Amino acid sequence: MAACAGAPGAQGAGQMARAPETGRHAESLGDRHPQGGRRGGPACCGSPPPPRGVAVWGDTSWERRTEALLGLTRGLGRRCGPREPVSGLSVHRGCPLLMQPPPDKAHQDTAGDAQWSRPECQAWTGTLLLGTCLLYCARVSMPICTVSMSQDFGWNKKEAGIVLSSFFWGYCLTQILGGHLGDRIGGEKVILLSASAWGFLTAATPLLAHLGSAHLAFMTFSRVLTGLLQGVYFPALTSLLSQKVRESERAFTYSTVGAGSQFGTLVTGAVGSLLLDWCGWQSVFYLSGGLTLLWVCYVYRYLLSKQDLILALGVLAQGLPMARHTRVPWKQLFRKPSVWAAVFSQLSAACSFFILLSWLPTFFKETFPSSKGWVFNVVPWLVAIPASLFSGFLSDHLISQGYRTITVRKFMQVMGLGLSSVFALCLGHTSSFCKSVFFASASIGLQTFNHSGISVNIQDLAPSCAGVLFGVANTAGALAGVVGVGLGGYLIETTGSWTSVFNLVAAVSSLGLCTFLMFGKAQRVDLSPRQEDL
Repeated sequence: MAACAGAPGAQGAGQMARAPETGRHAESLGDRHPQGGRRGGPACCGSPPPPRGVAVWGDTSWERRTEALLGLTRGLGRRCGPREPVSGLSVHRGCPLLMQPPPDKAHQDTAGDAQWSRPECQAWTGTLLLGTCLLYCARVSMPICTVSMSQDFGWNKKEAGIVLSSFFWGYCLTQILGGHLGDRIGGEKVILLSASAWGFLTAATPLLAHLGSAHLAFMTFSRVLTGLLQGVYFPALTSLLSQKVRESERAFTYSTVGAGSQFGTLVTGAVGSLLLDWCGWQSVFYLSGGLTLLWVCYVYRYLLSKQDLILALGVLAQGLPMARHTRVPWKQLFRKPSVWAAVFSQLSAACSFFILLSWLPTFFKETFPSSKGWVFNVVPWLVAIPASLFSGFLSDHLISQGYRTITVRKFMQVMGLGLSSVFALCLGHTSSFCKSVFFASASIGLQTFNHSGISVNIQDLAPSCAGVLFGVANTAGALAGVVGVGLGGYLIETTGSWTSVFNLVAAVSSLGLCTFLMFGKAQRVDLSPRQEDL
């Protein structure tokens, strides 16, 4: 084979070879390079591949070559055959354009080239389930302790509502950032770094409460900062699972990890209620913060290497330079009604859940003062755990039986937003403690079907940027949660009835459900104009 004469960098170890039929074959691949070489252009996947060991000149920019690879493997590349190594090169059968030197690990396609094996998926699913549990242990510590803290510090309902809703002011500010960081440096690293910070802050909350006489200001600041740190968790988790988990197993994995939210609320409701009676409200914060820090140490030691974190911190220190193929196609995404429907449905699901999460403990404590806290703080979340697992199993099973993906997603939302709001309405029209616990359990349990509905639908629409798109949706949900929790406190204070709060939950859920049923789809809208109807 003759060397490529006149090509830049043709000498040394990086010298490239060219086929004997230089003129005809190179012209079929692309335009002539300005400096005499040939640049690989778009070729039909049915073209015969070059002879073994023959390389085609490519662009010297890794970003452009990776961009071409991403575009073909995610879109048009579905027509190509399986990849096979040829003399140190990575090619697709019949796709000469993809004859590229294999990229290093930092440049691999994060959409599917590095998916977890079955043992890795099982290990990470269990670990993330525990991480989500601890996330909610820290998050619901304040709602569990609100009544006791209000007695100690003299807060009324409006002041307690300010403290509870202040979490969401911070929570809504880092959603998009968390998704973007997860898409760029890896969701697992974002989760670990943020968990170490919110675990320390949660353990230090009782100390902040006694720094001075401005208890309300210090607790509000603590909740805002906790929201900032926890806001990156679910967008980073969505980014991680969309990249590492097979599509056929995504709903069950996400619902399993999502069950940690109910499990964490259950643990804090059961153990926290006992600690609240035995040791005071400070012990609840010490326990949840300390367990989070232990979880961080475990993940750092056994699942992530020190080098991974150093590389991630190095990327953060450099300011996250944006290659062209990593930019989010905002205009392309938000031209689609299905994206708006997903965002609004996620907004409704998050808002209704946050209202119930924040006000249910106070509702039971005031409406049934003689009831035991471990009952109403435990039973609804105990029901929600198997409901979440069942929803994920049912979703994947229905899809494997041939039902259209969007049909299954909409069915899950009918259960998660529609039927759950019916039980929320019933909760405001009963004076029986047993019926109230049943209605609350049914409403919370059915809301877990959202994990297999709208939460996974965002990954259906845009798997390449699922983290940042989920961040947008959850930002809207957190903002709505701020308004909803604050409005709930105002309605209770002005009307003197809890019925108005549960009517608010039902109204928000119904709006989100109707929007998704009308405009929801499961077509990819992130990369290729040729959308695949799932």
